[in-house]
Amino acid sequence: MIRSISAAALALAALASPAAAQTPRPDQLAFRDLYKELIEINTTLSSGSCTAASQAMASRLKAAGFADADLQVIVPAARPKDGNLVATLKGSDPKAKPILLLAHIDVVEANRADWERDPFKLIEEDGFFYARGASDDKAQAAVWTDSLIRFKQEGFKPRRTIKVALTCGEETPDTFNGVQYLIQNHRDLMDAAFVLNEGSGGRLDAKGNRISLGIQAGEKVYQDYTLEVTNKGGHSSAPVRDNAIYHLSAGLSRLGLYDFPVKLNDAVRANFERMAVIDGGETGKALAAVAKNPADAAAVAIVAQEPGRNSMMRTTCVATMVNAGHAPNALPQRARANVNCRILPGEGVEETRLALVKVLGDDAIKVTTVGEPSPVSPPPTLGKSITGPVEKVAAKLWPGVPLVPVMATGATDGRFLNAVGIPTYGLTGFFGEPGGNGAHGLNEKMRVRSLYEGRDFLHEVVKIYATQK
Repeated sequence: MIRSISAAALALAALASPAAAQTPRPDQLAFRDLYKELIEINTTLSSGSCTAASQAMASRLKAAGFADADLQVIVPAARPKDGNLVATLKGSDPKAKPILLLAHIDVVEANRADWERDPFKLIEEDGFFYARGASDDKAQAAVWTDSLIRFKQEGFKPRRTIKVALTCGEETPDTFNGVQYLIQNHRDLMDAAFVLNEGSGGRLDAKGNRISLGIQAGEKVYQDYTLEVTNKGGHSSAPVRDNAIYHLSAGLSRLGLYDFPVKLNDAVRANFERMAVIDGGETGKALAAVAKNPADAAAVAIVAQEPGRNSMMRTTCVATMVNAGHAPNALPQRARANVNCRILPGEGVEETRLALVKVLGDDAIKVTTVGEPSPVSPPPTLGKSITGPVEKVAAKLWPGVPLVPVMATGATDGRFLNAVGIPTYGLTGFFGEPGGNGAHGLNEKMRVRSLYEGRDFLHEVVKIYATQK
């Protein structure tokens, strides 16, 4: 035990030096091999197999000494390629609730003809790993699998049981979602004191300097609505003002000018307070002012200039698709639009639909909810038991880099877990570029240094969580 802690300390110290980015340690090379294997298993919905990826990671864990009883590849009967892996490292205290480490292994589609490199081959180039899933989300999936292997190698005996769930369908929830399936059919495997998931990393400036480390607490709810106007139509040679397209376009124009009310939850308020110090200047003053008084219209206007921050402090709804008419020489009988809303946690889907009806201001526009409404997912509390271990390990790796709470404006699988009372936090330790890492887009990448650092960071944080009372 003393030997393993000492080794970990040496690893953290090594990572703090610039040389660490140049010469990978033997254990980092072993991790790279695991990461490569996972990356190069195609897990797209169209032609891939999450089941193959789950089985491959289960084989890795079995080779490391995990018993078959602790490795469950769960494949829905009607979806043979959508398998999920749940692996367990048993703790010494049966009364202590487990920790769940979650990552999805499915990836979005990638067309080889559009990419500079083969998206399903791991390529290391100029300090980056390139591949589909290099960041979203096979980096974290590989780290969790690797951590269980390292715990076995170190002889680590956790107090709390540690569970790893590698799931399918996060990118295509309207088709299938593995977390939702496991909650509904294998709830015991998903129950935990709390969950660590994707959702937040670290920020780098344009020069590659670390600015802040994020921890996600809560996320907005994704919901689409259909706006539809129907009309008897007629011949285009005899136009009338009662036109389906005019009704819809006028309503959409009103929506485009509308701002939902500012409402700050604890995570967003803490984010604005801490980023006010980091950003400084006029923006910093505005962030501090909004954190203190969300009704400060002048400060809100300044903060809202940055789309990401505007989305953090209010529900947003935006038109994303429009379709209308049936012939070039006929008055439209139907006009339809899709409006995508990202709803503040705790606010309801129906509540937002009624708000849209009011904003559109036209009884001719029918507003309906698309698909099954997303669950209302209140943000979890960020107590010291969660932030303390993060700050402790971060201080060793990245002295002076502040921990900043974040509310995700996108959607992760955490929404299903928070909705059933299992607190879920986004934590990776992966620092990214200001322009993003290409997730969901072309030439997706992950900074090599950031991946190796995040790997050791998460390993040590989980170790503290697993031993604390």
